[in-house]
Amino acid sequence: MDTAIEIKNLTFAYSGKQVLHDVTLDIPVRQVTAFIGPSGCGKSTLLRCFNRINDRIPNAKVTGGSIYVHGIDINRRDIDLQELRRRIGMVFQKYNPFPKSIYENVAFSLRLSGLTKRTQLDEIVENALQSAALWDEVKDRLHSSAFGLSGGQQQRLCIARAIANQPEILLMDEPCAALDPLATLKIEELIYELKKQYTIVIVTHNMAQATRCSDRTAFMYLGKLIEYGPTMQIFETPKEPQTEAYVTGTFG
Repeated sequence: MDTAIEIKNLTFAYSGKQVLHDVTLDIPVRQVTAFIGPSGCGKSTLLRCFNRINDRIPNAKVTGGSIYVHGIDINRRDIDLQELRRRIGMVFQKYNPFPKSIYENVAFSLRLSGLTKRTQLDEIVENALQSAALWDEVKDRLHSSAFGLSGGQQQRLCIARAIANQPEILLMDEPCAALDPLATLKIEELIYELKKQYTIVIVTHNMAQATRCSDRTAFMYLGKLIEYGPTMQIFETPKEPQTEAYVTGTFG
């Protein structure tokens, strides 16, 4: 099994307070890996280490260990962060379209990277919206405000925006937390389709969602990786008592 992200003995701190402790795991290519655990357990912090979004937080830093993305140490001093974030797209908990048209939301990062030819932009925007299962719903109003879309549509637009640059990895931090059940179902169906092209890592509080969407699941508690393995094994025959207590609802 090929590895997309390799984490070795990772420790991470905010203002000197350790929040991740000696985390080690490999995330396979073109599978969905879910991070589960109680609020504050470190799963979103770990996710944001992969594209170094945590760098934007004052006094937040990796204090030990390493992260390799397709064999490249992403914490090297000479790493190109813009290129790293192009290769690793991200979708956040609250849908956050730009105050622009539907078309320009998807084209924005392409224009930043220097693409100006209209025919190329049109093709990539359409392909991204198709991949996000949104094209048929918006193709007749591409130049209308993104804020006119429903919440679920706005989140799929954010997914289209994230994949327009053709990243290798897609990070999703609670992508359905602000959505109703029907919109959640569409996102879950989309995740299943997208893993044919992308490595996906998802943070979720919804354990049923983890079982429906993911191939592998990591259970975290108090900044430590307690157990990691195939999703059905984690939920049906966990090896660690803490994992069993969490997935059965005894605590959390």
